[in-house]
Amino acid sequence: MINTRSPNTDPGEPEVYEIRIKGHLDCQWTDWFDGLTITLEDTGETLLTGPVVDQAALHSVLKKVRDLGMSLVSVNRLPPAHVDAPDIKRRLI
Repeated sequence: MINTRSPNTDPGEPEVYEIRIKGHLDCQWTDWFDGLTITLEDTGETLLTGPVVDQAALHSVLKKVRDLGMSLVSVNRLPPAHVDAPDIKRRLI
C-alpha cells in the first residue's frame, strides 16, 4: 500500500474531504454529518466539506449518505493547502 500523505502533513491531523452527492440536502443535516459544511451546488448536487479524523469516520459519513438513499458522486481528499481556508481551519480548532 502506498502512503499518499504529504510529508508535511501531521499524521495526527484530520484529513479534509470533499464529498459530492446527487441531490440537495437541507442545512439542518449539518449536525448529522458531524459538522461538515453543506454547500448546495447549482448543478443540483450537494457538497459536504470538512475535516474527517480517520478512515472509520469517513466510512461513517459515507454510510449516512447511503442511509439517506442519496447517490454518491465523488469523494476527494483535499490538499493540505485547503486547510488554511477560514471555514475549514475554524472547524479544526
